[in-house]
Amino acid sequence: MWRPRTTRAVAYITAGVVVLGLIALAVVVAPQFKLFDRVLMVVFGLAVAWVLHMLARCRVVADDTGLTVVNAFRTRRLAWPEVLGVSMTEGDPWPTLDLADGTSIGAMGINGAEKALAARQLTELKSLLRTRSETPDPA
Repeated sequence: MWRPRTTRAVAYITAGVVVLGLIALAVVVAPQFKLFDRVLMVVFGLAVAWVLHMLARCRVVADDTGLTVVNAFRTRRLAWPEVLGVSMTEGDPWPTLDLADGTSIGAMGINGAEKALAARQLTELKSLLRTRSETPDPA
């Protein structure tokens, strides 16, 4: 399983700060704000935390049958033969998986901002693709 470390930490810490900050604000806010306004502040904080959680849950999981790519708002299951290759150039936020149907998808579970970790994870994924997705020679 590949997942970004820094992104997860930043997202969850930020979510906690936002939720706790808005709860504190709702408690100590000026009296002209009614209960409904205070509840909306907390709901807004929870909505922000949910979006941050969706970003933090990104991962790429490999098993014997294929890849599961969990991006922010979509999960996609791919069999090994469906994945033709993976590429990530300098400055890309995450790698791109080239698929047999002519499309491509981003694999947000490998974060380009974490240069050394991303390079290692990309090498591991490329190695798995070479061994698992290529069809054996009929000779």
